[in-house]
Amino acid sequence: MDPIDVLTNLEKLKAYYQPIFSADEHVVVGYEVSGKLLNGDQLINLKAFAYDEDIPEEYRVEVQHKILHVALSKLVKEAGKFDIYLPCNANLLMLDYGESYFDIIKEYIAEKELTRVVVVISEHNFNGEFRELNNILRYFRTYGIKIAIDQVGSESHLDYIKILSPNILKLNIEQLSYESWSAQNDVFTSLGALARKIGANMLFEGIISVHQLQFAWKNGGRYYQGKYLADADTTIIPGDQLRERFREECQQFIRIEKRMLEEKYNSLKDLQHILEKSLQRIKPVSNSGEQLLGLAQELDEYSFRIYICDEDGYQTSPNIMRIDKKWHVQEDAVNKNWSWRPYFLKTIIKMRNDQSGVFSDVYSDIVTGEMTRTFSIPVNESEYLFIDISYDYLYKQNIFR
Repeated sequence: MDPIDVLTNLEKLKAYYQPIFSADEHVVVGYEVSGKLLNGDQLINLKAFAYDEDIPEEYRVEVQHKILHVALSKLVKEAGKFDIYLPCNANLLMLDYGESYFDIIKEYIAEKELTRVVVVISEHNFNGEFRELNNILRYFRTYGIKIAIDQVGSESHLDYIKILSPNILKLNIEQLSYESWSAQNDVFTSLGALARKIGANMLFEGIISVHQLQFAWKNGGRYYQGKYLADADTTIIPGDQLRERFREECQQFIRIEKRMLEEKYNSLKDLQHILEKSLQRIKPVSNSGEQLLGLAQELDEYSFRIYICDEDGYQTSPNIMRIDKKWHVQEDAVNKNWSWRPYFLKTIIKMRNDQSGVFSDVYSDIVTGEMTRTFSIPVNESEYLFIDISYDYLYKQNIFR
């Protein structure tokens, strides 16, 4: 639609509100605002209009402001305490340092109620200086306004997000299929770690199936949004409309997750028992490659590499590594230091104090590139045995995640 047609038909602009649900209460805790223009029988979403740099800035500002006026004039009349998520092109905000945008908000919402407002910006569409943008957002925060970063994903600049220190990260999973869960896990694990580090909540949007809702729940989402729950509309819905259905589905997720965790726990305990039983029988030492080779051959079904290190991370034995289904002794690994690896020294301290074996989380091996877990256990007062578990075994036992 031509920009002039949009501007001359703003009286046909309608505000739409999409509910946002919470994981802890299973009720509507907010609404995200969007603007749509009626063009004959067609509804045109104006989100793209705000970011189209071929359109003059003053036109886009006018439309952005019109959406705020139409949306807020209605929402303030609605009963109930819910957050109001307002769209904002950060580039347009910078034109007058947020004054006109903020003035419209204050026109409809009392200062004591500004804690209900969430300004939604897109980090990867911003072309200016992030520290200047952050100054504006910090000013908003002094009034209790919250900040949400839209479309957070693998292409986001995490350093910029840290600078802005948002309250909410919005992650769109509309294109996520059940089959692609595993491939996406690392991305969402990283974003979850970022959210925890900066004290932000995660909002998963674009949920169109129960599997996506389960994925959002499993990956630490506190807030959920999407057509599967409720589509955007010109009216708002009762806050507890989906409470019972939501509760039942979450209860099913809990049952599934508890069963999986129980199975994983038992599989790891069984594996630990097998490994420790072999160690008690063979009692490997770092200066006996023959003993280590015998242990490796006994653990052929489970491991692809074993070695011994001291408590400072220096390797005191050769690698015993399986290559092309045969075990090899790699003497050149002796005296290499592995203390630089994340959690290495932390694991040593835990083993030394608990005098028990420890499984690592799943990680990618730097030599083979395969996903693995390492089982570590003390072999004497100053040395520790490391057993790298093969991916084939982890996959077969479903303990590779």
